[in-house]
Amino acid sequence: MKITLITACRNSVTCLPLAMESVLRQTHPDIEYLVMDGASSDNTQSFLKLYAQKFNGRMDWVSEKDAGFYDAINKGIQKATGDIIGILNADDALSGCGILAQVATAFEQDPSLDAVYGDVRFVKNTPVVSLEDVWALKTVRWYSSRHWRPWMLQWGFMPPHPSVYIRRACFEKLGNYALDYRIAADYALLIRFFRKAKLRAAYLPMCFADMRTGGVSTRNWRSNLLLNQEIVRGNREAGYFCCLPMLAPKYMFKVFEFLLPMVDNRRRVC
Repeated sequence: MKITLITACRNSVTCLPLAMESVLRQTHPDIEYLVMDGASSDNTQSFLKLYAQKFNGRMDWVSEKDAGFYDAINKGIQKATGDIIGILNADDALSGCGILAQVATAFEQDPSLDAVYGDVRFVKNTPVVSLEDVWALKTVRWYSSRHWRPWMLQWGFMPPHPSVYIRRACFEKLGNYALDYRIAADYALLIRFFRKAKLRAAYLPMCFADMRTGGVSTRNWRSNLLLNQEIVRGNREAGYFCCLPMLAPKYMFKVFEFLLPMVDNRRRVC
């Protein structure tokens, strides 16, 4: 079971090493790692050239201008040769050495599965020097998909994107990420895949990725408003009614994502 993991980056030399190290340490033997660099102007390209040698042919990278994050991801999907495709953000890290092995096992045990998804944890955006430092950071928010169902996409709830792994054949059949979304192309894709196309997906009770706080969709109120407007649009384009007031209740549930780590910080399990 070959897994292709894609990272899109631009001027990410300060955070990319930890993401790449978390991929390098994966115990699953059949990994294709693709890094799609948007023509960085810092030392990212030099770093990629040096670090690729550690992967012994399992990593490839491209540095060229693109139309943004989702365009870079689409280029990675077109280049991918794996059976399964997952996304790892440049400033995130896989939560343990056996993440991709568990993903592969899930698909191997149930060949009818089209996708899997799970949980992620958020940690403070604190400078660290090693992957062990990342894994040791205290959880500030636990984003779980345990109770998520596809109908909830209409109400603003989605599985965390870095926990979603989908068969490459599904992209070939249903298409890639729409490039006319600025923030929520991943949300729109999941509506098309999980709700409209009814892909057979399974929840894996595990933490997939350690994510830094301060993502683009939550940067400020304007970003949050744009995110919600694009969620509404994604639902409507797929044929499901949605409006901004329908998305308000999700913020009440987010409170529990911040409370869970206070109750049990061992939720960094992987």
